[in-house]
Amino acid sequence: MVQAKTWTLVKHFDGFPKDSDFELKVEDLPEPKDGEVLLEAVFFSVDPYMRPFSRVRMKEGDVMIGTQVAKVLQSKNPAFPVGSHVIGRGGWRTHTVSDGADLTPIMPDWPQDLSLSLALGTVGMPGLTALYGIEEVLGLQKGETLLVNAAAGAVGTVVGQIAKIKGCKVVGSAGSDAKVAYLKELGFDEAFNYKTVGSLDEALKKASPEGYDCFFENVGGPFWTAATQQMKNFGRIAVCGGIATYNDTTPKTCPYPHLTMIFKQLKVEGFMQSRWEHKHPESLKRLMGWVKEGKLKYQEHVTKGFENMPAAFMGLLRGENTGKAVIAV
Repeated sequence: MVQAKTWTLVKHFDGFPKDSDFELKVEDLPEPKDGEVLLEAVFFSVDPYMRPFSRVRMKEGDVMIGTQVAKVLQSKNPAFPVGSHVIGRGGWRTHTVSDGADLTPIMPDWPQDLSLSLALGTVGMPGLTALYGIEEVLGLQKGETLLVNAAAGAVGTVVGQIAKIKGCKVVGSAGSDAKVAYLKELGFDEAFNYKTVGSLDEALKKASPEGYDCFFENVGGPFWTAATQQMKNFGRIAVCGGIATYNDTTPKTCPYPHLTMIFKQLKVEGFMQSRWEHKHPESLKRLMGWVKEGKLKYQEHVTKGFENMPAAFMGLLRGENTGKAVIAV
């Protein structure tokens, strides 16, 4: 009998997550039945969405939500042969018995020299989020100027690079000088450390005096207020995240942006990549193609050991990662 280690949510987060909010458990798994498979996790993803989604998608005592790359150890489902790898939504658990409904095979012809962890990042959900935000929501056009915040994260790094592929000017904001240097390495035209600039308004004006056609929003809070003021008329904003507000115990209110949005005639749209799930296979091929061509570079923040998942998650929320945060078992 196989035993699975799991991380469960002891109680819903109140403010910033704490070690005591998580509990490591062990459970015995049954043998797979017809149509089922036994999986062993290889890589885990930690993502900012887990913080707000845990409140609406989980009950206290549930296994933490999340995605993993897993290897098929036993199979009674011909769609998932033994030894193959899949993307699974089993959450924070080392082993899973699945009927296959929540599994996606790793894309065919995955290059031998690329880590499968990229299927959780640049050639996975964050990459798809970047691509759809740019193409489906913003409709970014060659020659336009794009602003992206949390630009050194898993989504932001891909956003900036795809915008450059499309022939745009890209301005990125990040939370350390090292991250800003990395953004410049990726080809961002302008980048600044929002923690050290004297004024967000002045930093945004300096980076693009003519304003911004598009804004890929990952943060919320004061940055949102400053950025909307710098949008061009008929600017478009894709609202992907609001990490500055995720740990608030009392919901923030900010200066109401209505007059700015009216006078500038801005278009603002929230989105999740799952809306375009029917496009995923082709979109993943495009992302992988850019990686192979060297047009889409990546960096991973790797934490080793399943026992360190809560620490990796909390580190992500503190902004300790550059690029995608993953856990290697």
